[in-house]
Amino acid sequence: MTVRRTQSTFCFLFVFFFFFGITESFSQDQGTFTGGFTANGNVFIRDTVIGASDIPQYDNELFGSEAWFNLNYRRSGYDLRIRFDAFNNSNLFNPNSSYTDQGIGYWYIGKQMEKLGIGVGYLYDQIGSGIIFRSYEQRPQLIDNALVGARISYEISDNWTARAFAGRQKFLFEFNPGEIKGVTVEGFIDLADSTSTKVFTLAPGVGFVNRSHDVETINRLVDVVKNYIPSDQVKPVYNTYLVSLFNTLSYGKFNLYTEYAYKTAEVYSDPNAIRTSILGETSFGKFVKESGSVIYGSLSFADRGIGITAETKRTENFDFRSDPSLTQNLGLINFIPPMNRLNTYRLTSRYSPATQLLSEQAYQLDVSYAPTRKLAFNVNGSYITDLDGGLLYREIYTEVSFKKKRLWKLITGVQLQKYNQEVYEVKPEVPIVNTITPYVDFLYRFTRKKSLRVEAQYMSTEEDFGSWVFGLAEFGMAPHWIFEVSGMYNIQPSKKSPQDVDGNPLKVLYPTFGVTYTHHSNRFNVRYVKQVEGVVCSGGICRLEPAFSGVRMSVSSTF
Repeated sequence: MTVRRTQSTFCFLFVFFFFFGITESFSQDQGTFTGGFTANGNVFIRDTVIGASDIPQYDNELFGSEAWFNLNYRRSGYDLRIRFDAFNNSNLFNPNSSYTDQGIGYWYIGKQMEKLGIGVGYLYDQIGSGIIFRSYEQRPQLIDNALVGARISYEISDNWTARAFAGRQKFLFEFNPGEIKGVTVEGFIDLADSTSTKVFTLAPGVGFVNRSHDVETINRLVDVVKNYIPSDQVKPVYNTYLVSLFNTLSYGKFNLYTEYAYKTAEVYSDPNAIRTSILGETSFGKFVKESGSVIYGSLSFADRGIGITAETKRTENFDFRSDPSLTQNLGLINFIPPMNRLNTYRLTSRYSPATQLLSEQAYQLDVSYAPTRKLAFNVNGSYITDLDGGLLYREIYTEVSFKKKRLWKLITGVQLQKYNQEVYEVKPEVPIVNTITPYVDFLYRFTRKKSLRVEAQYMSTEEDFGSWVFGLAEFGMAPHWIFEVSGMYNIQPSKKSPQDVDGNPLKVLYPTFGVTYTHHSNRFNVRYVKQVEGVVCSGGICRLEPAFSGVRMSVSSTF
């Protein structure tokens, strides 16, 4: 359940901005205005072959859009920000439905007074790496978990600061239930003496977060669990407490980050737990009550063209939300860092593992070596299992890049993957997806302003939709134009691929044609896109999206 916000605050904001605008001419500090505008538009073209159909946009609405306009003003130690959001038949929040609404999506007023800082409104913040608390925005998936409330910070000394905050979590133009409070103390300690030639420092910190449920949320949980058999019934608690200890140690060319987080026992939803009703019926998914923990560490080294980063993470029962009945990416108060390479090429990024909140043991190693300015190597490996040792994801990624002065640059390599589609995409009784994906990326500069970039990728797999080939050509005319044409072709389709009337798999081409125009800080883009169903990730947050067919347009401008 969400709570609709009132409009009185918006009137106050208008008066506040107006006051500073009127008095600006009477002050030596004139202040600074900055801002930006972003808008997306989709024209939906029905395509039943690939499954782009049977949702409102394809059936009758045909067009959807979203837009954001933000304005920032700084003056005399004040920091004022406001953003207007508008959605019209948008599929950004939920790709399978339509969303329409508009209003003030963000506002903030802050003031820095020597060592004391205060702020009210919509707050973006995090403690440590975000494991116990992170309020953030991921616009490509319309995730905006801002904390709506107040924050205070204080510089205890030159090297130590403390912050405290309290509020509710934003959900679109409303609020999620539950009150969130937190405090963190972070510092910096230099351990090197005056004779040392190496850096030796510590950056320790501790964070504490509390979430309190309201009576209505508790009553809803009680109404659900009372239908379980007695041995499965759990008693919800009003308050959940989290603590995190973290530190960054730097010694010479080494950096070590460690963090331990603990969550007291609370009721949360486990989609894999077997539920038995009082009538004896069984199904998957039920509320359970357990404490949780996360252990995370990262060790890095860099020297003379060599870079090495090793990471490990263990997650157990750490699903922490404003409302336990929310699922997928909704209502998350924290953010657990992903443990896989964030790939950018079309086929190497087709299967991306979403962070598992209840059971995950993960390792990642990244090694890069650049013997010269022209030549560079990179190898990355990820290995992720559940806490019982069941394989979730494995990736080996290699890359070699070579450039010849400013004339051309070649990037090539191969990716090998094992991907548990049953877990990540909730598709029961499907096999592990095994892929081998070689790729080539070649950039050639004809002149200082004209260039051509070509991509070629091939994914070999017998699972899911079968094997793919992808090609792209991108011609740039700096500083204004970029022309793009690409195609993703299901060269060896499987039984899950689109089929003809006789039930035979089709070799479907998914083309894209686009043009981008840039002028100063303004950017315009128009693309015709046909896109296969798949997982889309942004900043480590992933979701399964249906196939798309149509025209996508975007405009962005800053000032």
